[in-house]
Amino acid sequence: MFTPPGDLTDDEVRHALGSAWGLRVSSLAYAAVGYGSHHWRVVANGARWFVTVDDLTAKRHGVDEPLECPLGRLAAALTTARALHDAGMEFVVAPVPAPAGDVVHRLTERYAIALHPHVEGRTHSWGPYESAAERSAVVALLDRLHHAPSGCRARCRVDDLTVPRLDELMRLLDVVGDDGAPWTGGPFSEHLRQLLGARRGHVLDLVAHHTTLAAAQRSAQERWVLTHGEPHRANTVTTASGTVLVDWDTLLVAPPERDLWRLVAEDAEVAAEYTALTGVRLDPDALELYGLAWDLADIAISASDLHAAHTDTEDVRTAWRSLEGYLS
Repeated sequence: MFTPPGDLTDDEVRHALGSAWGLRVSSLAYAAVGYGSHHWRVVANGARWFVTVDDLTAKRHGVDEPLECPLGRLAAALTTARALHDAGMEFVVAPVPAPAGDVVHRLTERYAIALHPHVEGRTHSWGPYESAAERSAVVALLDRLHHAPSGCRARCRVDDLTVPRLDELMRLLDVVGDDGAPWTGGPFSEHLRQLLGARRGHVLDLVAHHTTLAAAQRSAQERWVLTHGEPHRANTVTTASGTVLVDWDTLLVAPPERDLWRLVAEDAEVAAEYTALTGVRLDPDALELYGLAWDLADIAISASDLHAAHTDTEDVRTAWRSLEGYLS
């Protein structure tokens, strides 16, 4: 996230690192990188670290979901990432277990924290891979991930093929034309009402199409594998020993297309490349499903956040620009 959480202090993060991992923090600085989690760069015990803090309220799949549910999903994903790394998959930048064994610590009721090693290398901005070689290096990593030992699946959740926060989006679509009264949650709420009102039919068509595509995939779970979920360029680091993947909080057992849809959209030759490596032919409908699910999740989460009470921050402006891009 680009904006530090207003209800969480650096001292609370420092204390959690000490109490859970036994780290003596000498410096700690918020890192306005990525979108989805909060990050800090830390120096402690003579080493550099990278800390992620997840807002569990933002990771709810439904507006009324208990916070234990997103916490459980986060712990399952990061524990699986640790298992993959320990099984010899060095490209998995996994969280560091605390002495008690857990990789996720409940920092407050709302927030959960995880500790990662600092990775020395070149990070990348959001956008398409800059070369076929960069993209192919990631496809090779996905081949290894998709053939991970079955024991690594022990704690991993299975993709239920639903869209996070879709219930709230459908509620907003139901009430958007009720009486024409302005929405007053924050500076972008009324803009949201007008945009959803104008594009209501289009969004409902997208939801219906997603439902049809998801139903077809549920009948073919024998081909599902461990997937990263978001192996885009911004989640890679180029190190002296090769490419590594970060941000494993989205790890799930799912169709392989969950990891390939964006890469195939960038270069159609990726489908043949993946088949040559794995012997698995990608399903065009599954590729479409995951591209559509990404769009709908962005729409649903942005709409839910912009309808709720909010102020004008860089994160809120990013949400509005994203929604406009999808629906304008």
